[in-house]
Amino acid sequence: MVLSRLRPRSGRKLTKQVCRVVLDHLEKEYGRELGDAWRTVRDILTSPACWQHAVLFNRFNYPFQLEKDLYLKRYHILLQGYFPYCPKSLICYISRIPGRIPSERHQFGKLKGYYLLNAASLLPVLALELQNGERILDMCAAPGGKSVALLQCAFPGYFHCNEYDTLRSRWLKQTLESFIPRPMANIIKVSELDGREIGDTQPEMFDKVLVDAPCSNDRSWLFSSDIQKASCRLNQRRELPLMQIELLRSAIKALRPGGSLVYSTCTLSKAENIDVINQILNSHSNIIPVDMKEIASAWSHEFTFAPSGQEYGLLVLPDKGKAWGPMFVAKLKKSAP
Repeated sequence: MVLSRLRPRSGRKLTKQVCRVVLDHLEKEYGRELGDAWRTVRDILTSPACWQHAVLFNRFNYPFQLEKDLYLKRYHILLQGYFPYCPKSLICYISRIPGRIPSERHQFGKLKGYYLLNAASLLPVLALELQNGERILDMCAAPGGKSVALLQCAFPGYFHCNEYDTLRSRWLKQTLESFIPRPMANIIKVSELDGREIGDTQPEMFDKVLVDAPCSNDRSWLFSSDIQKASCRLNQRRELPLMQIELLRSAIKALRPGGSLVYSTCTLSKAENIDVINQILNSHSNIIPVDMKEIASAWSHEFTFAPSGQEYGLLVLPDKGKAWGPMFVAKLKKSAP
């Protein structure tokens, strides 16, 4: 069931193994949906040695020495100056060369200086255009990278980070403890609610909502070590869009009139991306899609976007030298009654 054995650049030991069951499934689906682009995407996704990692700095414990080291290694700052909304307080370094610096260990009472992530994960954060004093809901927040990134952009008046899964919620809490100073805890609430119910319990409470929805994570699923679990995931995949639509409907209820919502996933799946957005637009007359062509144009030097089929969103395709994504991002606005 294994396609190949991938070796690190040193060639000294085996790394991840590609699951044939998952790859065969994605070959059929994405070959049809993405056409010729799928071949390049497949080559990147099945070759971890090609993957790149971005380094998001923590403004609450700025790593000055690391900044000097990254500069010497020819890293450069991502996105600064390329789009009207790109806060100077959000600093993220990337390199064109695949590689990864060591992650920092969690130490109680000590803030970490940086967070490692897929650079495409910052696109939903920036698309939200967070402003100081706003009330924010991160509906599916674990493991916490986007929550940390949002707090690099502005100081919200209230920040609700929610994660339904108990184990992932613990991970989220540890991430926040590692990056956010204790005085800010007064404006941050962490909960384990079912996101599909938040809209009913907190109607029109938030200025901005991020729904980074549970999805069929292409990168991790391709390296499923448990074949039975992988097959089960693929069988359950068709049920994900329904849950994603329910999460979005809840988010719309929680959003105040005039507020903005960003929906994102880390899958290439059309059914979980643009089809979900179309369902929402067809069933909610008070929801307006925000044109993201300007964003795509401004960010095209760092990311490769799907050339078509993204009328109401952007799909980042992993590419040579730009191995970011997959990441789908759509922005919606709630009109006044």
